[in-house]
Amino acid sequence: MSKHPLLVALALVGFAVAASTTAAELTKVRFVTDWKAQAPQGGFYQAKALGLYAKQGLDVEIIQGGPSVNVPLLLGSNQADFGIGSNSFIPLNIVAAGIPATAVAAVFQKDPQVLITHPREDIRSIADMKGKPIMISDAGVGSHWIWLKARFGFTDRQIRKYTYNLAPFLNDPGAIQQGYVTSEPYEIAKASGIAPQVFLLADEDYPSYGTLILASDSRIRSDPDQVRAFVAASIAGWKDYLTGDPTPGNRLIKADNPEMTDDVLLHAIAEMNRYRLATAGDAETAGIGVMTEARWEAFFETMSADGVYPANLDWRRAYALEFLPPALAPTP
Repeated sequence: MSKHPLLVALALVGFAVAASTTAAELTKVRFVTDWKAQAPQGGFYQAKALGLYAKQGLDVEIIQGGPSVNVPLLLGSNQADFGIGSNSFIPLNIVAAGIPATAVAAVFQKDPQVLITHPREDIRSIADMKGKPIMISDAGVGSHWIWLKARFGFTDRQIRKYTYNLAPFLNDPGAIQQGYVTSEPYEIAKASGIAPQVFLLADEDYPSYGTLILASDSRIRSDPDQVRAFVAASIAGWKDYLTGDPTPGNRLIKADNPEMTDDVLLHAIAEMNRYRLATAGDAETAGIGVMTEARWEAFFETMSADGVYPANLDWRRAYALEFLPPALAPTP
C-alpha cells in the first residue's frame, strides 16, 4: 500500500527537524594539524568521515597546518581547541614558553623522521653521516638535530637548509636530507627511479613520540569529558584508517589538499604499518595513543642532559594521561 503524500511530507519534515536538532546539539571544536593534509594525519580525517566524532557529540573542524601555522600559539590563544604536536619537543617547549596547552595522547610510538641518502657504499648507518653535509629544516634544527648531535657527534657545520624541495637532493648524488618515512623516500623513488637509502631515527632509539594530540588548557578545564571524547574518537579513527578501508578519510584529505593522490596516500599507509609507527612499543599491549610517564621522563632526562631544557623544568606539566581511554590509562 502506498503512503499518502502528506504523510510522506510530514515524515520528511520530521526527519529534517530531528537531523537539525542533532547537529545543533554537537559541540563545535577546532582541530589544527601540523602540516597540509596527508596520510600521517589520516586517522583524524577517518574519524570525521565515519562520524566517530559526531557519535561523541563533537562537530570537529579540521584546519590544515603548514609552514606559517603555529599550533601551540593557536591553542594558547584559544583559536583552536585541539592540535597536533609533531614530536615530544613540542609539549616541552610549550611548558618552557608558558603556553597553556597539554599533550593528551600520542598516535605514533615511533617518530616518522628519517635521514635519506642515495645508494652509496660509504654510508651504511646514521653514524657514517658524521661530518657530512645534511639538509635539515628550521624545525628539525630545534628538534631531532639536537638528538643527532648528542647521539652521533654531529655538528652545526653539517647543516644545509632543507626547504621541502627535492631538487637539491635529486641533483646531488652525495646529498643527505631529512624526511618523513611516509613521504620523501617514495617521492624520491618516483622522481629518480632509484630507491634511496632510508634511516629511521627511531630504529636508533630516538625517544620522541610522533603526532601527539594537544589540547588547550581552557578546553581541558571547561569540559574534560569533551577532551576524552575527542581522544577516544581519534584513536578509533586511527585504528580504522590503518587496518580498514581508508577511502573515507582519504577523500577528505584530497578535498583539503588536492596535491595528494591515491598512490601517495596508500603508500604512506603501507609504510606506517610496515614500520609500525602507531603500534610498536607500549602500543603493542596498551593500544594506539598510549603515553607513559617513564617514557616522558626518559626523553626529558636525555634532552636536559644535553642542555636543551633546564633540569628544573616541570616536564610533567607537558602531558596528561587521564584523558586516555580506560584501557590506555595508567594503573593507579
